[in-house]
Amino acid sequence: MQIGMIGLGKMGANMNMRLLKGGHATVVFNRSPEAIQTAAEAGATASTGVADLVSKLDAPRAVWVMVPSGDPTEAVIDELLTLLAPGDTIIDGGNSNYKDSIRRAQKCAGYQVSFIDVGTSGGIWGLKEGYSLMIGGEDAPVERMRSIFETLAPAADLGWGHVGPSGSGHFVKMIHNGIEYGMMQAFAEGFEIMRQKEVFGLDLHQIAEVWRYGSVVRSWLLDLAANALADDPHLTALKGWVADSGEGRWTVAEAIELDVPAPIITLALQMRFVSRQEESYAAKMLAALRNQFGGHAVKRDGDS
Repeated sequence: MQIGMIGLGKMGANMNMRLLKGGHATVVFNRSPEAIQTAAEAGATASTGVADLVSKLDAPRAVWVMVPSGDPTEAVIDELLTLLAPGDTIIDGGNSNYKDSIRRAQKCAGYQVSFIDVGTSGGIWGLKEGYSLMIGGEDAPVERMRSIFETLAPAADLGWGHVGPSGSGHFVKMIHNGIEYGMMQAFAEGFEIMRQKEVFGLDLHQIAEVWRYGSVVRSWLLDLAANALADDPHLTALKGWVADSGEGRWTVAEAIELDVPAPIITLALQMRFVSRQEESYAAKMLAALRNQFGGHAVKRDGDS
């Protein structure tokens, strides 16, 4: 099957490579000429823009959009709708807000163009291991794209699923990422506690390797923790600054909207905010208050 790919960032480029290796013909476009050239050298058909990409696709056409969420995705979809024809399909594989995906599906329906939202997980390892695909949309277009999903997934019958109507794919991926926040925070805290127990002289990489086999906390995240500790046991090359992609925030907002308690995910998100503060005004205020009401010791600038 032939498919257009717009966006060749790390994940998009790897997805394109997996499709090519699976026997699919791809037509690609990216703002970076170097990324297009790399994809073309691997066997993809290069294009000079969105219109050129669409012109090189056979009808009914399918275009996978893999660009940053928000305005970039909106702009690409709007441009595609001026170029595609009834019966064509747009697939959004980025980290879009599910509410945007519901709205975009309705917009596409006005052009008789199908819209599929695909929550995609797998990161830079997806080329080798395959991608987890959480798919939202109408039955018929999803079924037409089956061979694409089977190729991108870890196996034809594993790691992907049509989870519901438009928006549900990105909704499930949003919750997936919220859970991921909590799991990562738990590992981070546990390893820090062990690191601080200096009397035992614990080898954290060794412990991660022990836990990887037979333990109830074994997971891919633990595998990645072991990899990181093998390369740099004290993580000296890293700064403790952690970004968030937005999906953690959306998950917390959804929990509030639905009156569902989600303290672990919420706190994990807040801890990412803490990581970005080189100096916490709130911590200074806590110290000042303790000093005011109890005369507790404080540290001032210049103190060791």
